[in-house]
Amino acid sequence: MSGSTKPRWAIDPATAVAVAGDFISSTVKNADAGGVVIGLSGGIDSAVSAALAAAALGAGRVRGVYMPHRRSNPSSLADAREVAANIGVEAELRDISAMADSFIDELDAGAGIRAGNIMARCRMVTLYDISARDGSLVLGTGNRTEDLLGYTTMHGDNACALNPLGLLYKTEVRLIAAHMGLPAAVLEKAPSADLWEGQSDEDELGFTYAEADELLHQMIDEGVDESGLVGMGFASDLIVRIRTRVAAMAFKRNLPPVAAFPGRPSPDGR
Repeated sequence: MSGSTKPRWAIDPATAVAVAGDFISSTVKNADAGGVVIGLSGGIDSAVSAALAAAALGAGRVRGVYMPHRRSNPSSLADAREVAANIGVEAELRDISAMADSFIDELDAGAGIRAGNIMARCRMVTLYDISARDGSLVLGTGNRTEDLLGYTTMHGDNACALNPLGLLYKTEVRLIAAHMGLPAAVLEKAPSADLWEGQSDEDELGFTYAEADELLHQMIDEGVDESGLVGMGFASDLIVRIRTRVAAMAFKRNLPPVAAFPGRPSPDGR
């Protein structure tokens, strides 16, 4: 999808930047934190989150972290460095190979998803340790598309203290990236978690983010039923696949259930 193509339902990028900036500023202030720390992967989501934080807090209060694994594509690190330079934030390198491989070396060959989840969780361990060191908050990068599809690792890339992108579709993240003038390499590259060689989000999902966003907006936000979606031109098999996935991955979007005791209200009102 081109960064300049805006669906009618998409949030205006300038409005999104303003709202996200206020959210980041107020959350950090209320937590009495020094700033935020974010993993810079070389992908568009982390680039946009970091850019939003730098605009809201000032680049000096944003700490980037590069966390490559020995299997990572070298271009990802190069792209992450370009993002940091573009938005003016300092970043440090933390290679997760030794930590991750202490688990991965025990896996059977072909356990790619398990290995990927281990890497994602090792990266979040690293970020939370740095946040404790610096008195900062871990800034999230997950978007609404990934959240609804469950295309995320629990206690890995979906762990954070605050997330400015959580209600924005991937399409909208792309629009914000273009609006903020982020590097072309980030805007144009195929989405990938870079968890194993040649890994591509859209190949793994079996459909493009642009297709998913259009369908998810109509299905979730507008409440259009299956017959209505078919009438709008969406393929029946795609509707079923995405609806089934959204339902099956609901557990990733909910806090773990806790036992209820008389006279003991939950702090979050549950």
